[in-house]
Formats: sequence, structure tokens, C-alpha cells
Amino acid sequence: MWQVIKAMPPGVLVFMGYALLVLSVLGLFMSRVIDEAVQSPISFIGVVWMALLAYLIFTMTLVLQRKQAAYGLSLGLTSLLLPLAGILFFAPAGWILSLAAIGLFLLVVWSLRRPRSRAWFSEV
Repeated sequence: MWQVIKAMPPGVLVFMGYALLVLSVLGLFMSRVIDEAVQSPISFIGVVWMALLAYLIFTMTLVLQRKQAAYGLSLGLTSLLLPLAGILFFAPAGWILSLAAIGLFLLVVWSLRRPRSRAWFSEV
């Protein structure tokens, strides 16, 4: 596995860093989902959280396997930064965080669209 990670182009490493950041944020706020699960077995936030978690892990797995489908899924995961930027814009003093989210979006998309990064997703 270390050979796969060492062979990754920098753009794919940027995406994997972003994916690990999203995974850690999901893990930090999992207690809220668990608290709601105690009250009712199925809640909207629980369904959304589990769907996002499954999508994230599936995308990261495909990126490590160098599958072509991972490219579209990784861009889709990155696009989740845009609604976050819109939500943060209306938070108190959130326009700075909103600009940071947009900057992170542009960085990850730019790094994924580089030729070396595109060539990484070559397995069928």
C-alpha cells in the first residue's frame, strides 16, 4: 500500500488529504448522529451522514485502486464544498470561512484536473 501512496501524483495526494479531512470532521460530529439515533432509530441527519460516509469511503477506495470511476466521484465529493461555502457565508463572520471553502474547492479541482492526476485514474 505504501508503494501506491508513494506513486500518487501531488494532485491526487491533495484530494486524499481533503478526503481525510472530511472523514475526520464526520468522525468528530458522529456523536450528534448517535444522540439522535437514541431518540429515533431513523433520522434525516443519520441517513444523510451515513450516505456521505459511504460515498466518501467508496471514493477513497476507488482512488487507491486507480479506477476511472474515481475521477468523477472525487470531483463530486469536492463539489460539496460549494454548498458549504454558501451556508458559511450567512454564518456570523462566516464570509472568511466561505472564502476559505471556495479556495479549497479551487485548489482540489485544479489539482485533480492536472494531466498527471488525470493519468492516475487509468485502471478500468
